[in-house]
Amino acid sequence: MRTAAILPVKRFVRAKQRLGLSVADPLRLDLARAMVGDVLTALRDCESIALTIVVTSEQSVAAAAAYQGAIVVPDSAEDGQSAAAIVGLKRAIVEGVERALCIPGDCPALDPAELDALLSADGEPREVVIVPDRHGTGTNGLLLRPVDAISPSFGSGSCQRHHELAQAAGVPCRTERPGSLLLDIDTGEDLEVLRERLAGETARAPRTRAVLGLTARRAGAAVGTR
Repeated sequence: MRTAAILPVKRFVRAKQRLGLSVADPLRLDLARAMVGDVLTALRDCESIALTIVVTSEQSVAAAAAYQGAIVVPDSAEDGQSAAAIVGLKRAIVEGVERALCIPGDCPALDPAELDALLSADGEPREVVIVPDRHGTGTNGLLLRPVDAISPSFGSGSCQRHHELAQAAGVPCRTERPGSLLLDIDTGEDLEVLRERLAGETARAPRTRAVLGLTARRAGAAVGTR
């Protein structure tokens, strides 16, 4: 089944504002770049994803995404994650994919093998699959089959809201919890959890580990570095 990943990315000067309460702006910006770079690489390495569609007005992300073979769609309106995801889903329909996975750019521990397991599992001909955040209230992954099964509505309380949207549309809905997709980085507490998770990691999130000082060398910290 042909599957697209939809990755909306804010301009970095607008990203991770809540982290500004815990970390200085230079680290916040470096971290945002690094996390997106690691997510792009994980999506590229996931065998079940046929194409990645990145919706962004951040030129460094657009360049890095294009270099890795992703389709880049300008986020000219910059109206938030849901609006950007809808732009990406419309492009996915044009590309003729059968389903789409909306995913954020701040889950740097993302494991391609876990994504493959999620996408290879048997499902309904029409369905919505929700991957919540670690608190169980937000949405870190939204798998739609067909691509326009429901309209994404991210933000506070989105996990329950997506369930309700699927029910209203008459589309079967289920919840999955791949561990590497449950942790997104919005607060200082999230960042500390990420530090602990990546401290012993050697294979995943090299850019993010470098920015956080969890590796001896900082090579690859920039989003555009492979």
